[in-house]
Amino acid sequence: MSGPLKFDPIAEAARQWDENWGSEATASMSAVTSIMRAEQILMARLNGLLAPFDLTFPRYEALMLLFYSRNGLLPLGKIGERLQVHRASVTNLVDRLEQQGLVVRQPHAEDRRTILAEITPDGKRVAREATEILNGSVFGTAPLEAAQLEALVAVLRDLRVAEGDFAD
Repeated sequence: MSGPLKFDPIAEAARQWDENWGSEATASMSAVTSIMRAEQILMARLNGLLAPFDLTFPRYEALMLLFYSRNGLLPLGKIGERLQVHRASVTNLVDRLEQQGLVVRQPHAEDRRTILAEITPDGKRVAREATEILNGSVFGTAPLEAAQLEALVAVLRDLRVAEGDFAD
């Protein structure tokens, strides 16, 4: 990109939308477009902060899930449920974390069909160091302030509950 645009493309899209489709859906289109652009911005910032650890934010999330699990290990299926991603995505995440020496796969002691991912001591170290960096940068959310972030979480929570992400 060659620098900032001279106008807000989402505001312009809203103007066009309103002109061509009517104002009924303009706010929802603008909100969705804003959320999607914010996701792009945050992923770029977070992945940049995690690059020195050779992590992406999705791999960081999987690593932290294992870091916080009771015994440092979870079945791959449970990782997918908790991260709310497809089984194939979990396999790819764990493959990469395993290649980096941050997790190891183990067979489940009682269920031969289940594979466990276990965080390694190096994985715990990287999880701590990466978290210090992310906390120090407020997870890339600047210039938003705490009250704005809390309001954002509350608003988006309603959408997540309506989708059935979790029992309210």
